[in-house]
Amino acid sequence: MPKTTLTAARIEALKPRKVPYDVRDARLKGFGVRVMPTGRKRFFIQCQHRGERVWKIVGDVGSMSIDEARASAAEMLAAIRRGGETPHRPEETLFESVAATVFERHARLWKAGTLKVNRGYLRKQLLPHFAGRPIADIDRQEVRHWFARQRATPVAADRSMPVLSVIMREAEAMGLRPEGSNPCRGIRRYRRKGRERFLSDEEIRRLSARLTAHQARWPQQVAVIRLLLLTGCRKGEILTLQWTDYREGHLFLRDSKTGPRTVWLSAPARNILDALARKNRWVFPATRRDRPRSAEWLPYFWNMVRAEAGLRDLRLHDLRHAHASLALRRGETVLAIGRLLGHRRAETTLKYTHAADAMVRDAAEVIGDVLGRS
Repeated sequence: MPKTTLTAARIEALKPRKVPYDVRDARLKGFGVRVMPTGRKRFFIQCQHRGERVWKIVGDVGSMSIDEARASAAEMLAAIRRGGETPHRPEETLFESVAATVFERHARLWKAGTLKVNRGYLRKQLLPHFAGRPIADIDRQEVRHWFARQRATPVAADRSMPVLSVIMREAEAMGLRPEGSNPCRGIRRYRRKGRERFLSDEEIRRLSARLTAHQARWPQQVAVIRLLLLTGCRKGEILTLQWTDYREGHLFLRDSKTGPRTVWLSAPARNILDALARKNRWVFPATRRDRPRSAEWLPYFWNMVRAEAGLRDLRLHDLRHAHASLALRRGETVLAIGRLLGHRRAETTLKYTHAADAMVRDAAEVIGDVLGRS
């Protein structure tokens, strides 16, 4: 967090960004100014008291001078050190202020990609409706009303609801809402048709044949796609592999979506890795600088291959579903498949049982059509 001696001119020069940010005062420890995406600027204090983090708004930049704000902040900090209570100011309890504090705290807990996506949901789905509302006044009826207005974008609604729930839960922990008052609890998500696409054995053979045809010209791209199918890993987990992650016949992922985990490799998967040249620490290195291949490296090749295989609706992530559904059709248990995919909860894995049931039903219909004509 940047630190400088705050003056009226320096505060005036601070420009808004896409996300809130803070600038600390070099003269008074624990005092600073927060700049909101709207351009609004607020003086605040932050300190530790009895093992807990205290964050309070001193006032708006437009309503007090820097000297007045610094003097008020010094009094508030002194009161906290003496063990006294400083009352919450109305501005401090607004939804956007609480959300900014929550996101600051969770910046250390959420992965960078998750943080970026959640900021998008906050900016696009939540702030337009809840900004300016006191956090304590937002009730279940208001949340239901907001959620109903999102029916045109059900995916965004379903994914922004957990973000809203986290903000409300943290507001309780901050003493800004009564305990157990989270208005997001029990609100049912939108029912959406599953996007999972499962491959049949015939489709897997067609895809494999096209990969083999391009092996000589596109060896690294072919290796990535085959590893996705053989391991059930996510695209990012394969693209960011380092050679030190591959040992003893396993992949030891240091930072998967659900945390560190071990991926057990089959002989074909090990053969693919063993055949790759070890140019530097990355299994799939970029052509420039010491970094792995980016996600933009694969789409051209993938689109070409899936079109040739007659699988234009197949996404790369569907290879993960194909890995799981194939294991299920071969008799593996839900527990084993959950461990293969690195799922934390059994409920996440259970969706593949529905896919297997659908495949059996389709097979029965095909057999019935054939035998019914005989």
